[in-house]
Amino acid sequence: MDSPGYIILSRLVAQMRSTELAAHNLANADTPGFRATRPVFAEHLARQREVDMPRQGRDVAYSWDRATWRDTDPGPIQTTGNPLDIAIAGEGWFAVQTERGERYTRAGRFSIGANGQVVDQGGNPLLNANGQPIAVAPNDTRLEVSGDGTLRSENGVIGRIRLVRFEDEQAMRAEGGRLFDAADQPPQEVAQPRLVQGALEGSNVQAVVELTRMMAELREFQLATQFMERDNERQQSAIDRLLRRRF
Repeated sequence: MDSPGYIILSRLVAQMRSTELAAHNLANADTPGFRATRPVFAEHLARQREVDMPRQGRDVAYSWDRATWRDTDPGPIQTTGNPLDIAIAGEGWFAVQTERGERYTRAGRFSIGANGQVVDQGGNPLLNANGQPIAVAPNDTRLEVSGDGTLRSENGVIGRIRLVRFEDEQAMRAEGGRLFDAADQPPQEVAQPRLVQGALEGSNVQAVVELTRMMAELREFQLATQFMERDNERQQSAIDRLLRRRF
């Protein structure tokens, strides 16, 4: 394969990656607290060698899939009326305890587990300010969450929900559509939490925009595929001509 083939192959790989991310975003358009992801591409320049004079060497640009960028804009807050639906109005992450250790989420849909603990949709306990699971008693029937994260019932204060922030949210590693690993970053307590009870933060994915983007990426992929097919035809035509001249 010559340089045009390698160049268009790098483009196809980049387009495939971009299409996969757009499809993943679209699939999570209704996932509470989901953050959309975008690919980060760059040019990888390589010096072309062994070309005829007087052109000498020249730079050949390949598509380079460098990283994935996460859209940190908050999603819309939607009122649900469920007392254990809690939205974060501002910065911060809920801390939950999983089998893999402490993880973080913006998805504030919680419920009461079998043992009285407040758990997320995956059954992971929600942690309080001391890093311990929050649990309610059977006679705690009227639950209230204040803006600073204090959870109380008619029997008094149960605990304060832990809300943390990180210096570099882009470095956090997604685990599914809701949980994030801090990637060895130390969590910092949010000085002034702002929580909204009876509401959920939705996904920040705009379904119409994401669908349009995915369709555009698919068209780009098709154009790149057609280019590769034409280049293969060009090479085959050149080989046929050489063979006819030889024989």
